[in-house]
Amino acid sequence: MLVDSHCHLDFADFDADRDALVERARAAGVSIMVTISTRVAKFAGLKAIAERYAGIYCSIGTHPHNAAEEPDVTADDLVRIAKAEPLVVAIGEAGLDYHYDNSPRAAQREGFLRHIAAARTTQLPLVIHARDADDDIAAILEDEAGKGAFPFVLHCFSSGAALARRGLALGGYVSFSGIVTFKRSDDLRAIAAEVPMDRLLVETDAPYLAPVPHRGQRNEPAYVVDTAKVLADVKGVSPEALAAATTDNFHRLFNKVPRK
Repeated sequence: MLVDSHCHLDFADFDADRDALVERARAAGVSIMVTISTRVAKFAGLKAIAERYAGIYCSIGTHPHNAAEEPDVTADDLVRIAKAEPLVVAIGEAGLDYHYDNSPRAAQREGFLRHIAAARTTQLPLVIHARDADDDIAAILEDEAGKGAFPFVLHCFSSGAALARRGLALGGYVSFSGIVTFKRSDDLRAIAAEVPMDRLLVETDAPYLAPVPHRGQRNEPAYVVDTAKVLADVKGVSPEALAAATTDNFHRLFNKVPRK
C-alpha cells in the first residue's frame, strides 16, 4: 500500500474523471490520499470530495499564492475547522513562495505564522510550501519551534540540502514528488538519499509534476507508484520496503488518519 500525502483533487483538472481517477489510484495500491486546501473559502468543495470517497482526507489552509486573498483567516479559524471536521487531518498548505510572488511577501509571512500557530494548537501536521525561500523558511521554523513544538512536512521538496537538514533537525518530515524522477534531478536524489527512512514521504502534488514516464501529462495519485520506485532505488531498498516505510511515516505524522 502507498499513500499520496499531497494532491489537489478539487482542482478543475479532475472534474471530468474524478471517479475513474480514484479507482485507478486504488487499483495501483494507493488507498489513502490527502487532498490539500489552497483557499479556506473553497473548503466546502474540498470537504465534499473527502466525504464522497473512502480513504480520502483533506487539510485546511491558504496557499502562499493566495495569502493576500484571505488576510482575515485567523489561526483560531483554522483550529476551529480542524477540530470540527473529522476528515481534516492537516493544516495548510502554507509557507513562502519567492519564485512567483503571487502574494506580497509580508502577507505570505503573516499567513505562514498563523498556520504554524494552528498546527501548534491542534498538533496536526503543517504542510509547508517552500520555493526559492529556503533561508526565510528555515529561520521562521527555528524561531517558531522555540515557542512550542509543532509537526510539519516540507512538501514537494525541491529546495537545497540545508533546508532539508534544518527541517529534519526540528523533527520535520520531507516529502518528494515526481520531480525526484526527472533526468536532471541528481542533486535532489542526493538529498533524498540523506533523508532518514523514518522521515520520508511520497506524494504527487497532482495535477502537477507528473513523474517519469508520465512527464508532461496531467498528474494523478496513481502515479505516486512511479515516484516511490525511484525513491526505493535511491534508498537501496525494495519498492515494498519503501511503501511500508512511507506509509508508516505517514500515519505517524498524519496521526488523525486511522490505520487500516
